[in-house]
Amino acid sequence: MFLPRNLISHLYLHLLRTHHPASSSVLILVALEPDALCACRILTALLKRDYIPHNIQPVSGYGDLARVGQTQVQPMRIQQGGSGGTVVCLGVGGLVDLGAVLGLEVTDEKEDPFGGVEVWIIDARRPWNLGNVFGGKPPYESLGEINGNARSRTSGVENGRIDQTYRAGRGGIVVYDDGDIAEEMVTEQEAYCGLLQMPDIEDEGNDIDSSGTESDVSDSVNGGRVSKKRKSWSGRDEGDGDGSDDERPRQTRRSNSNESISSSPTRPPRRGLLSTSNDITDRRGSSDTSPSPSLSSPHSSPPPPKQPNARRLRRRLLKMRRKHEAVLHRYYSKGAFYSEPVSSILYSLAGELGREDNNLLWHSIVGVSSLELYGRSMTGVGISSVLDSGGSAGWGGERGERIRQVLRDEVRRLNPPDPNDTKGEAARGESSGVIPTTARSPTDTSIRLSPEPRFLLIRHWSLYESMLHSPYLAARLHLWNDAGVKRLRKFLAKMGVSLVQCRQSYTHMDMDLKRDLRRKLLEYAPQYGLDGLVPPPASAGRGREGWGFVRSWGWKACLSAIDVGVIIGAILEVGKSGVRSAADTSNGSWDGGRTENKELVDEDGSQESYEWVSRFFDAYDALENIESLTASLPTAQHLHRAILRTGTSILSKSASSIRHLSAFRMAIVKDGPDVALFTHPSTLTKLALWVGEALAEQGKEKRGGGGAGGGAEGWSDGAKMVPFVMATLNEKRGVYVVVGTGGGGGVVDYVARRERKERKAARAKARETKRVAREKKMWEKVERRGDHDDEADDDDAAEEEQESEEDDDDDDDDDEIEERGYGRNRFGNAFQEVVEETNARVRVDTFEHCVVEVKKEDITGFLESLSMKAVVG
Repeated sequence: MFLPRNLISHLYLHLLRTHHPASSSVLILVALEPDALCACRILTALLKRDYIPHNIQPVSGYGDLARVGQTQVQPMRIQQGGSGGTVVCLGVGGLVDLGAVLGLEVTDEKEDPFGGVEVWIIDARRPWNLGNVFGGKPPYESLGEINGNARSRTSGVENGRIDQTYRAGRGGIVVYDDGDIAEEMVTEQEAYCGLLQMPDIEDEGNDIDSSGTESDVSDSVNGGRVSKKRKSWSGRDEGDGDGSDDERPRQTRRSNSNESISSSPTRPPRRGLLSTSNDITDRRGSSDTSPSPSLSSPHSSPPPPKQPNARRLRRRLLKMRRKHEAVLHRYYSKGAFYSEPVSSILYSLAGELGREDNNLLWHSIVGVSSLELYGRSMTGVGISSVLDSGGSAGWGGERGERIRQVLRDEVRRLNPPDPNDTKGEAARGESSGVIPTTARSPTDTSIRLSPEPRFLLIRHWSLYESMLHSPYLAARLHLWNDAGVKRLRKFLAKMGVSLVQCRQSYTHMDMDLKRDLRRKLLEYAPQYGLDGLVPPPASAGRGREGWGFVRSWGWKACLSAIDVGVIIGAILEVGKSGVRSAADTSNGSWDGGRTENKELVDEDGSQESYEWVSRFFDAYDALENIESLTASLPTAQHLHRAILRTGTSILSKSASSIRHLSAFRMAIVKDGPDVALFTHPSTLTKLALWVGEALAEQGKEKRGGGGAGGGAEGWSDGAKMVPFVMATLNEKRGVYVVVGTGGGGGVVDYVARRERKERKAARAKARETKRVAREKKMWEKVERRGDHDDEADDDDAAEEEQESEEDDDDDDDDDEIEERGYGRNRFGNAFQEVVEETNARVRVDTFEHCVVEVKKEDITGFLESLSMKAVVG
């Protein structure tokens, strides 16, 4: 089921009304990423204000999620002695059948699979598992009144959509809609619900051509269990037999517990979906499906309409089923992408409840800002588009900018300017565009808008170091070689900034230089192709578009939202003990907090997963403890020094380190001082994005894309960027961690999509009118013949099908254009195809499906097979 955006507070208010001291605690499952962490902070703040007890459980991957389901979720079921309860998943489980992973499945047809456990899913990853969105319904109102031939109905739920009459607390799976499901997934909703309501008929492929892949979708929707081949670390012989025709290889995920996790819309068998001939309805709503319909009397006036025979009705149902299956197959095969951040949705919930404050707003801002650090965009994990508005405005295109504009409005509303502080503001240079580095007073904890340049940790580094470690500048100035470093120094010289000034801490730079820095960047950056380096000046038409966010903690610190996202990410990925000393940091030595475990062989990754989870609460505390946050700054700086070091090493010897394959480019990190650092999926993703963006800029220059940088034009014209695969060796576990980043692509054009949707609806209405006229004409012919001729019916059906296919051609063309425009990351689909076609031992355990682990011995064959797949939509 899904909860529409306009009812976002419906479930929480019910929880607030029904909570009592004997109620079970709310269980919060949180992914190990800054966005989900910030969302968890917002949710726990709301629960604390309402005195609702809760437990926080970090989750590192699907294997960990399955263990939590077995040890914490299943004991909440009434059947196992629990009292039901609520489980909130933040950044967890949106891509898979969550009921199956948590163990909330039907073992007995008379048993309630949820047992009073209600699961809320709030996730930014797409595509949704449609079983969660349109299925996952709680038990019926009265089970005694439901017979095997009745159609399943749940009060307050229509085709998976929850309305105001829905009574929460009975269990089920509820997906929080950010607006996309209700507005853009109407076709998928009709297809999924249509398959659920269809009778379970066999498709022998004799009447019309069938597709095994598409029929599998129907098996999944109707509750059939898909047979799967299992890949085990222990050997290749387990499950190597031929798979059945019902396999859906593209929608199967594997956990580290060797259990298949399906992201196809599989649900346990539902009571009430078995239909007899009297329950079958055609598209016009008739329910008489007797196999031998009698002809109406020739003297009746007017004659009743002729009912189709069983053969024709079966053909029609098969055709409709395959049409629905094709819709679901296209939805899953388009690739992965990101929608509204989880922290933004939770802040909307707080706003609906009237609980907004600066702390919750800041957590939402940090969560939204962190997505760009991990390349999470409307086209999946890949290089984000950079618009001329600069700053972070490239993430998410039009929709991302709308979200940030709402946050800017909230900052102005909750942090009104002090009319008596005009002189102080002028002295600090804020009116002229100087980025804030100090608070306004010892008690100042306000949030301010700031024209943040695309530098890294500028308040905590020198200007030179901040520019040197910026991924944006590194890619466009080629900072991996001596010529690029000279270009950077020349850029600084043109702006009148000496090396002596730019190498000291930014906070101690000359105030006159800091006042003029923004003006000089706007003047000289376009000469180097750096149009998006800083946001444009504020104007009446554009306001402060592209401006970032800064918060002060009195005299203790002043940090931007990007700074906090970088530090929190470093704590999650490296740990607070990752850097032992400044001396170790300078020479590249890294401990990672694992000194005592160097001899441990962690083949299944359980020890590594436990270590990652243990860092969660360090990051959770640092988010509201400024001393802990600033103490972790060296960890973040060390991480980005390692990225620059390793990326420079790869690009400087690109002829031998980077392989050019048919579908993507690839690099493997096997040795070096920082190789252990990049065994974490998130750090490896950052490195892959750093190198991939540099390769993309090189490619644009070779194609004549406007010199170094190319500005926004390289993106707006839809030029295809090259996907990139990065792999690193985890020697301790004997596996390669592989991440695939997409090639970026243009910003999603929502206006064009809306126009295509309207044209498609108009064509559908015209086709329906033609169909009604055609069927009326056909039945008139049957009445005139006075006898039912199956051959004539077959000819009419073939003619009808051909005309319908011709009418659909334009829609298919539009869909193909739309898919090509998205450029979505399809590495998750490609990885699964390779797993099914080869004997490679692969483990998909992270929630990011473009990251996999491959056994060291199988990496060569895995990558060779991957090079033949389509990795970008």
